[in-house]
Amino acid sequence: MKLGNKLTFFCIIFYLKLNMISVFAEDKIISTPLLNIEEIKPSFEVYDEKSENLTIQNLKNKKKKNKSDLKDLPHAILIGLDKITAKSSEIKVNFDEIKKFGPLEIKILKCGKVKINNKTNDIAYMQVKDLSKTDNEKVYIFNGWTFSSDPALTPFDHAIYDLQLYGCFNV
Repeated sequence: MKLGNKLTFFCIIFYLKLNMISVFAEDKIISTPLLNIEEIKPSFEVYDEKSENLTIQNLKNKKKKNKSDLKDLPHAILIGLDKITAKSSEIKVNFDEIKKFGPLEIKILKCGKVKINNKTNDIAYMQVKDLSKTDNEKVYIFNGWTFSSDPALTPFDHAIYDLQLYGCFNV
């Protein structure tokens, strides 16, 4: 037998062995166990149990009732949403102060009220950094103006968290 014939013979034997292995393999479908959503904990620290499940309507009622309770410092109130656990939180950020929400670092530089078409609108200049990235250069994932009446104008886009301006106070 010549070398070319031996090589062809070994290739055919090898091909048949591979086919025999796949014939005896088991055909099982393995799936992962289902998760119980109620057992999932929030991916951020919960500061206040009261502010866990606030809705916009609750915030509006709270604003009307507790105007005298707000501190004298100018601040903005944001609604933070964890999209994984579907829990919302009220975040109070004083001007030029850094507030953390999960791995996000939020800073409000300017805040005010603007009258457009006989409607008063709260606006804020917000900077948000994502600290979960291990890069040395932590770039702002959002740096711009946001509006309380229409958050879709300048959307804050993050895979896990969502931030929406509720209002500016004591400005």
